[in-house]
Amino acid sequence: MKIHEYQAKEILRRYGVATPRGRVTARAAEARAICEELGGRCVVKAQIHAGGRGKGGGVKLAKSPDEAERAASQILGMQLVTHQTGPEGQKVQKVLIEELAEIVAELYVAVTLDRAGRRPVVIASAAGGMDIEEVAASNPAAIHREPFDPFLGLLPFQARRIARALGLKGETAGKAARLVTSLAQAYVEMDASLAEINPLMVTGAGEVVALDAKMNFDDNALFRHKDVVAMRDLAEENPLEVEASKFNLNYIKLDGEIGCMVNGAGLAMATMDIIKLYGSEPANFLDVGGSASQEAVTNAFKILISDASVKAVLINIFGGIARTDRIAGGVVAALRELGGVRIPVVVRLEGTNVEEGRRILRESEFHFVVAETMADAAQKVVAAVKGGA
Repeated sequence: MKIHEYQAKEILRRYGVATPRGRVTARAAEARAICEELGGRCVVKAQIHAGGRGKGGGVKLAKSPDEAERAASQILGMQLVTHQTGPEGQKVQKVLIEELAEIVAELYVAVTLDRAGRRPVVIASAAGGMDIEEVAASNPAAIHREPFDPFLGLLPFQARRIARALGLKGETAGKAARLVTSLAQAYVEMDASLAEINPLMVTGAGEVVALDAKMNFDDNALFRHKDVVAMRDLAEENPLEVEASKFNLNYIKLDGEIGCMVNGAGLAMATMDIIKLYGSEPANFLDVGGSASQEAVTNAFKILISDASVKAVLINIFGGIARTDRIAGGVVAALRELGGVRIPVVVRLEGTNVEEGRRILRESEFHFVVAETMADAAQKVVAAVKGGA
């Protein structure tokens, strides 16, 4: 789960991380009033779940309250396109108005999971700012990595080492060390998958401040964080993914034309691969779970065919725990509830009661294309999309 910048800063402030003064609003007139409160000079920042907002025109400096109102009017309601939103962009519904500060240096610091090392890691660089990805690609030596034990937390000597890697000295280095320690603590205690500050600002007075902030969370741990759940902004998420989450379906929207319904993440990945192998693209990742109950299949099918880009559906189910005849019954029930569909539906079943499952499909009032192997299923669904079936 993702949250907005202003929400991430709210959490980080609880842990003692310094952030600029500011408030969020959805009205341009209020942006003017907030800018006045902040001394008449401010920055107006679009609030969407994506990076690269500045390059996309979603961050504007204002030297007066009037400029703040104009900037907010321009940003609010715009379809902001960045390298992380895709070409369709994301509609801006809120802006964050923050005070301006004298920036001496822009640094980078983040905490994420090192899957190979099986522990959290602090990533830091003196080359902070919007182009940190380019720095990582062109000059990996400029990136400092500091793994730490989540039970012990980031130890003092590690925090000091990170401050040195950022090129800081004296009191400023001490402030940076404390900030990074707090960031690591927030990451662990909030069950985050990412806690990022980019840029981490050093001011003329030697203060170390989170100029921007981003936090993502492990969905499986959200039951421990009701306050984070309350921050969820459904307007920032794909509507089909939101609908799937209501039924505990693992669904991710993709750019292809073949809707996929599979049980098990590994089989789902293999199904997407074989669709690409035979010349088409998957429209989604959809794992209905190992049990693949009739209710799950029915809800999943509704979501698949509500995607306008889907030109055919491939259902690939292995009935190890689930009985394939029940799954076949769920597919037929879903189509009856929907009044049928106008796109081809290719079904490949394997496992418990597979012959009975195939019989149910063949004898139903719907024209299913029944396949026996994955390759057969992929060939048939790609042919259907290309007009060959």
